Amino acid sequence: MGRSTGMFESLKGGGAAIALDEIEISILRSLAVQMLELIGPGDPEPAEDADPLAALFAEGPTEPPSDPALARLFPDAYGSPGGTGDEGVDPAETKARSAEFRRFTENDLRARKREDALALVRSLDALTPAGDGAAVLELTDELPLRWLGGLNDLRLTLAARLDITEDDESAALFRLPDDDPRKPMVMAYLWLGGLQESLIETL
Repeated sequence: MGRSTGMFESLKGGGAAIALDEIEISILRSLAVQMLELIGPGDPEPAEDADPLAALFAEGPTEPPSDPALARLFPDAYGSPGGTGDEGVDPAETKARSAEFRRFTENDLRARKREDALALVRSLDALTPAGDGAAVLELTDELPLRWLGGLNDLRLTLAARLDITEDDESAALFRLPDDDPRKPMVMAYLWLGGLQESLIETL
């Protein structure tokens, strides 16, 4: 089957495939590496005599990240106090509930997002471009879901950097003049959206 559209297509027997050229591979890998740097390193390997239950119940942070991109990746579970739908809810209670939820979930969420980004990097590193500089990436087993999570995280990060909060705002950004410094990031954001949508359609 032809894969010249630059979007994901279904693989016979399950999974997804996409043809990527050297520039697309380089952009995706660079973004995924930056995502890993943003999320930060994982926990060091536990000592042999470490208590496994202690690691299981290790507590994470209680405050949302100060970086807008990280705040988009790790939002408060119960919204911001005073937000829509908070009528009649004590803001202090909402904040306390969000802090408690974050304390016991953010470490695992960070680990999952780190693994998704690593899956992107490893998949791309395994590609061997042909003579025309293109390579076919085939995703099977758990990789399609890893890529779906990774692409979503990349889009959320770019959206935070571009201050995009609604889909219609991205349409306005698409009309930016070519000399606008945000234009390359906008094009990457829109491209990632197309990749994500086509991957969803294959699953």
